[in-house]
Amino acid sequence: MTSLVTLASLAMLGYAAFYLLMCAAFPFGHCRRCHGTGKLYSKIFTKSFRLCPRCEGTGRRVRIGRRVYEYLRSEYKAGNR
Repeated sequence: MTSLVTLASLAMLGYAAFYLLMCAAFPFGHCRRCHGTGKLYSKIFTKSFRLCPRCEGTGRRVRIGRRVYEYLRSEYKAGNR
């Protein structure tokens, strides 16, 4: 039983470390609303589109882990002034 809990804890730690590395290497991900295209197409007129307001037409968004990292870094800097 103890080895199973230890294995699960190590797996969660490994996943967290991998996610932190991914956020450091690739801080941007695909926008969920436009699926990375930067355009939202009309449902009635299939050729008309507008720029995605969520990503402002870039098709990219900042990952949540990167936002947390930037927040913690700014708090640390503000506390050390």
